Amino acid sequence: MAQFINISPKENSGLNLFDFAPLTLKRLVVLGGGESGAGAAVLAKKQGFDVFVSDSSEIKPKYRDILEKYGIAYEEKQHTEELILNANEVVKSPGIPDKAPIVKKLIAQETPIVSEIEFAGRYTSAKMICITGSNGKTTTTSLIYHILKNAGLNVGLAGNIGDSLALQVAENDYDYYVIELSSFQLDGMYDFRAGIAILLNITPDHLDRYNYKFENYAAAKFRILQNQTAEDAFIYWNDDPVLELRIKNYELRENHATLYPFAEKKAPGVKAYTENKQINIETPKGNFTMEEELVALTGTHNLYNSLAAGIAAKLLDIKNEDIRRSLSDFKGVEHRLEKVAHVKGVEYINDSKATNVNSTWYALQSMKTPVVLILGGTDKGNDYKEIEALVEGKCRALIFLGIDNAKLHAFFDGKVGQTTDARSMEEAVSQAYEIAEKGDTVLLSPCCASFDLFQNYEDRGKQFKDCVRHL
Repeated sequence: MAQFINISPKENSGLNLFDFAPLTLKRLVVLGGGESGAGAAVLAKKQGFDVFVSDSSEIKPKYRDILEKYGIAYEEKQHTEELILNANEVVKSPGIPDKAPIVKKLIAQETPIVSEIEFAGRYTSAKMICITGSNGKTTTTSLIYHILKNAGLNVGLAGNIGDSLALQVAENDYDYYVIELSSFQLDGMYDFRAGIAILLNITPDHLDRYNYKFENYAAAKFRILQNQTAEDAFIYWNDDPVLELRIKNYELRENHATLYPFAEKKAPGVKAYTENKQINIETPKGNFTMEEELVALTGTHNLYNSLAAGIAAKLLDIKNEDIRRSLSDFKGVEHRLEKVAHVKGVEYINDSKATNVNSTWYALQSMKTPVVLILGGTDKGNDYKEIEALVEGKCRALIFLGIDNAKLHAFFDGKVGQTTDARSMEEAVSQAYEIAEKGDTVLLSPCCASFDLFQNYEDRGKQFKDCVRHL
């Protein structure tokens, strides 16, 4: 049975800390008892660490059960400094910002702080296929995993989706891992090496975590390339202006990874593109072609995702017939342009995963009918100018779903026929039902994080689907 510590800081002031941290073991503290934290704790326990998990919130029963199964000490609803600041190393969950008081104290005393991905990478020799970008990373990660799994490879799915990488390394340890990486996870990675790194795009997102400096956010994304050598591959969108500037500097580095740019159209040096309505991929492991109309995912953004996934698959020696089959039968990702229902001639689409402006741009760009757009939530320093023209050209009405919609009203009022406010998903869907006309699309594509009214974007998308299905 795990040791559940429930001691207030005042009560804890006289504790002998070595009761919890034997001198014979290296002490690892895990901040955050969710998916990544519980997984890191299990792996650390198996590797012989003295492990302690601390979460300022309540730990979900699922993860509490895991900790107790492995006899791992933990606390919840508090951070007891005396049990944290004596760590030799800390694994920090990506959702905890550096400005959190306990993290600031760890930084001040120069305690090493790493991400779960960095920690897990020390204990496996598996091939790492890593995907990041402001938009499209979940779809691309899921698609690559789908291709590899269908081809019979011993592969795990990890990072922002799937199970904890550390838990998989502890309990299974696959030959390959397909890992979706957020900038927050990359911030805590130092020695980890991606065999194949995919950087889809960089547009402003999470600027509230980067002192509202886009350069800081872009630098975090480029950490995916650290430690790569000429034996490794770097797959990226050739036409992204942010990537273009940084890659020029990257190419100056000795022994950098082999570059595999992709683009919509053929251009010098591009390794994946479309021509004559056909996908073309060129790699040292062979070439791949497929009719564009047979690809399951539609839209320009999904074309890029498919090209990136195809390059990765070819570099891993996946047979062309396996790639072709998987690209044609992939079902897409929940909460990403997910078709929910048709109600009285109106289509309802769930794009709750669109938590930044660029994601919503892609969603609107793919719409072929007039749109009633539901957007809003926790603003992360958004600049709505990027979608202004699309909103004016395609949207019949805007429904602002959030606690504070002042910024949305200030920017959009007067640019569409109607704007309204909703304080719940039920209210938003009811308003959309009244406003939409036959042939329209009701699109939930919020531009914002979900934490003002919902647990997460999944909760937001699920509530949307439930409300639509009850119309």
